[in-house]
Amino acid sequence: MNLCEICLGKGYLVVGEKPCPNCSGSGKTESISLGEASDKDMKELIDSGSTKCSVCQGSGKTPVTESCPTCEGLGREYLCVVCKSKLTSKKELCERCAKKPLVHILDPACDVRDVVVGEIYQGKVNGLASFGAFVDLSESVRGLAHNKYLKSKPEVGDAIFVTVRNILANGNIELEPAELKEYNTFEVEKELPISKTSDLQKQVGKQIMIKGEVIQVKQTGGPTIFTIADDCGLVFCAAFERAGVRAYADIDNEMMVRVIGEVSLRNNQVQVEIKSMKRLWGGEASTVKDLIEQSIDRRAEPSEIEFLVKSEIMTRLLPAMKQVAKEIRRAVLKSQPIVVRHHADADGITAAVAIEMAILPLITEVGGPDAEYHNYRRAPSKAPFYELEDVTKDLTYALEDQTRHGQKMPLIVLMDNGSTEEDVPAMRQAQVYGMDMLVVDHHHPHKIVDQYLIAHVNPAHAGGDFGLTTGMLATEIARMIYPAVESKIKHFPAVSAVGDRSEAPEASAYIKLVEDKYSREDLKKVALALDYEAFWQRFNDGRGLINDILCLGRLDRHQRIVELLCEQANAAIDEQLRASMGNVKSTRLPNGIIMNVLDVENFAHKFTFPPPGKTSGEVHDRLCKKNAGKPVVTIGYGPDFAVLRSKAVKMNIPQMVKELMEEIPNGGVSGGGHLVVGSIKFVGGMRKDVLAKLAEKIAACGVDAVPAPKSG
Repeated sequence: MNLCEICLGKGYLVVGEKPCPNCSGSGKTESISLGEASDKDMKELIDSGSTKCSVCQGSGKTPVTESCPTCEGLGREYLCVVCKSKLTSKKELCERCAKKPLVHILDPACDVRDVVVGEIYQGKVNGLASFGAFVDLSESVRGLAHNKYLKSKPEVGDAIFVTVRNILANGNIELEPAELKEYNTFEVEKELPISKTSDLQKQVGKQIMIKGEVIQVKQTGGPTIFTIADDCGLVFCAAFERAGVRAYADIDNEMMVRVIGEVSLRNNQVQVEIKSMKRLWGGEASTVKDLIEQSIDRRAEPSEIEFLVKSEIMTRLLPAMKQVAKEIRRAVLKSQPIVVRHHADADGITAAVAIEMAILPLITEVGGPDAEYHNYRRAPSKAPFYELEDVTKDLTYALEDQTRHGQKMPLIVLMDNGSTEEDVPAMRQAQVYGMDMLVVDHHHPHKIVDQYLIAHVNPAHAGGDFGLTTGMLATEIARMIYPAVESKIKHFPAVSAVGDRSEAPEASAYIKLVEDKYSREDLKKVALALDYEAFWQRFNDGRGLINDILCLGRLDRHQRIVELLCEQANAAIDEQLRASMGNVKSTRLPNGIIMNVLDVENFAHKFTFPPPGKTSGEVHDRLCKKNAGKPVVTIGYGPDFAVLRSKAVKMNIPQMVKELMEEIPNGGVSGGGHLVVGSIKFVGGMRKDVLAKLAEKIAACGVDAVPAPKSG
């Protein structure tokens, strides 16, 4: 029964005070009982001639109380066990229900200690003997109905009502059949103190009770495994019906339950062998749910850290970064699967792996050594946005895992993508299926995406730009999630900075931070190796190879694989440029911009490294060196796309795309990216019109002052 919320179970309320009648309000007494006095009381009496009053404990006052009007002095809310109506005395039944006999039904976890002599129980005939019938009252409680009490011989399997006549010293139970026409039933639950999952390691071999939320239901070839979470953690609970048959079919994910079972160790991991499991309802379920949510909310709080470098933009982004860290920690603590999606380049990879290195230890800590295989997946995206192809794969995997393993829908974490209007179609699909999404990105954001996200980190929200890379932001967020990861990922921001050619102040600071271990040339090699390997990995995460490239394993293997991949990548780039550079068409625009155009469809190798975007970037770098001190724009175009790279030009590619969509409505224009680096898609038949209009817009752009090249 629930304790009274007003008197907290005492049955009375304190309404005032009065002088203590034992000491007349002085708080001291000059005499004590020598037989009951302690050494302290005797010393106090000898030293001062008096001692503290034993009634008021020296206060000189005693409380004035009155019966609690809410519970009428009972201290608890007593309900009829049958109709649940409120009782005015400490009884089991109300007057109406007491008119019919009460039949007790023992919970499967009950034992002989839960049986009361004289009460009526529902049982099942388990076996017959020459002297009577054996009756099971629960899985572990069996009694004997002797022939002298049997009016007719029952059959094995018959349901039967019996009265407990006696319980012998050896535990044997004497039963007598009871014939009932009308009766009430009451389910007897095993009374055990509530245990916490964090304490089960100390209770191996004991029967315990836990209350919590069902996180996952997994059917094996043998038992059904329920993952139960309370406010201290989670535990795996096994129930066996028959081999491969779902036990407790009425219990499903997100239900609040009460589990009674025996604690055991399986593969050095705590497991509860379920004897009884029941769903909780109403206030009891709400109380358990609230405790769990409050606990998870406290434990999900990210660590307080100082950024590795000084950054005004990141300082302004700190609340959003903390929110992302907290949501990721919350997902781990709730055993919600996490899918990290990232752009397949050096910046996207370093960002995603930083988060990966932070959450994998937490997933193992919460769910055990195998949890990462069920609760985590990293997947690269070829485009710098969340494509429909990506969300289709994520939904397919998630729905399959939900059907086969009872998993929750995953938390999608988008790294180095997710901020633009191009992400919206995929996000809308994810929203239909209830997939929560987080974004950490530095592409120019569109406000439309925020309605699909639970948290969004982008430097543009704090007055910054793409120079603050996703790898930098993600590394700091990873440190908030799991501070111990810092030593492994400290160099990631520097790799992302050189990989994305960032000129932000933070880039120089991060590069300087690790210069004792990695020179700028080393960082460039790592970034190039990542880009090269990501091209061949395509849609695989390539965890082992990527970890070696990022120096997360053996140093000697890191050095050898980076050197080899860079050698192969540079050879492929040189081969591509030999074919492409002679076919670049350059024009000097009226505003002084050198505009370079390359048909990458006809004058570059296809289906190999470097791809069109990388090819355009490499061509652009060489042309910038050739035209040092001048504003330069390079366009690499194909049948239905164009890739833009620029230097010292005041461009706004997302705005250009928006204008092209309006000015050429039948052009099928889409795209975006950063302000000065991006890509545009269109229909092939309108390529000439789109590129011509794009050239006009570039010719109308302003230019930045470019420092003159150094002589000599």
